[in-house]
Amino acid sequence: MRDTIVRFLKQKSYYMGYLFICIIYNVYFVFLLPHVKLDYLIYLDILAAAGLLACCLFEFYRFLRQEREEREQDAEGQMERMREELKEQFTLNCDLQDYIARWCHEVKLPLAAALLIVEELENSTQKNNLREQLERINQLLANALLGCKVQSSLFDLQIRSVSLAECVRESIHNNQFFLIQKHFELDIRIGEERVYTDKAWLTYVLDQLVSNAVKYAGEAPRLILESQEIPGRGFRLTVEDRGAGIREEEIRRVFDKGFTGSNYHNGQYKSTGMGLYMAKLITDRLGHGLSVESVYGEYTRFSISFADNREYFFAG
Repeated sequence: MRDTIVRFLKQKSYYMGYLFICIIYNVYFVFLLPHVKLDYLIYLDILAAAGLLACCLFEFYRFLRQEREEREQDAEGQMERMREELKEQFTLNCDLQDYIARWCHEVKLPLAAALLIVEELENSTQKNNLREQLERINQLLANALLGCKVQSSLFDLQIRSVSLAECVRESIHNNQFFLIQKHFELDIRIGEERVYTDKAWLTYVLDQLVSNAVKYAGEAPRLILESQEIPGRGFRLTVEDRGAGIREEEIRRVFDKGFTGSNYHNGQYKSTGMGLYMAKLITDRLGHGLSVESVYGEYTRFSISFADNREYFFAG
C-alpha cells in the first residue's frame, strides 16, 4: 500500500500545488489582513481541506481501479502469449512425433531386408552376431514408434475382450531370438482367461517386462508367466525372472522416468530407464495396475492386475 500511495502522489503531483496555494493564502490572511477574524480563516481552511480530501480520495479510488485494470490486462496479455507459445510448442512436438514415426516406418524396410540377407551368411558366429544387433535395432525402433504414439494426445485405445494367452504368445514370439540366445527356460502357466484391454498395448507392456528379464538374466535364466483369478476383483498376470533382482532401496523407483539403478552405473548392464516407465504409463492409461516385488540376487516379479469390468464393454 505504501508503494501505491507513493506512485499516486508522483502521478498526482498537482495536489502539492493546491497545498502550496493554501499555505500562501493563509500567510496572506494572517499578515496582510490582521483586522479580519481568524475564525473565518479556520472555517475556510476546513472547507478547503474537506474539498481537497474528497477530491484526493476520489482520485485515489480511480487510480487504484486503473492500476487493477492495467494489471488484469497485463495478466491477460501474458496468458495469451503463453497460450500462443504453448500452441506453437505443441505443434512443433506433434510435427516431431510425426517425423520420428515416419522415420521409424521407413527404416523398418531396409532393416527387414538386412535380416533376410543375414540369413544367407554361412559363418554361424558372424551370422548370430549380426542378427543380434539387427534384432536390437528392431526392438529400439518398435519402442521409439510406440513411444511416439503413447506420448501423443491422440492415444488410440481399442478396448475389447482379449485372451491373455494370445498376448503372452505374441510377446514371447517378439523376444524369441534373445530368449533362445540366453537359453531361457520358459514356464508358462496361462489359462483361458480373457480380460478387457487393448491387445497391442498390453503386448507392448509384456515385451518390456520380458525384455527386462532377458537384460538382467542370471546364470540359470528362467522366465515364469502365470495368470490367476482374484475372486470378485478380476485377474492378475505375473512375469517373474530369476535374474539379478532389484535392491530394496531402489525398488520404489523402478517406474520413474530415466531411472537406471546401480546395476547400470557399475557397467554391468545397459539401460535407458525408459522401458518400465513407458510400461507403467500405458498400464495406467489402460486402467490396469502394475507393481513389482523383488529380492536382490534371487528374483524379480512384475504383476499386472486387470479389473473385472466386463459389464462396461462388449466382447470383441
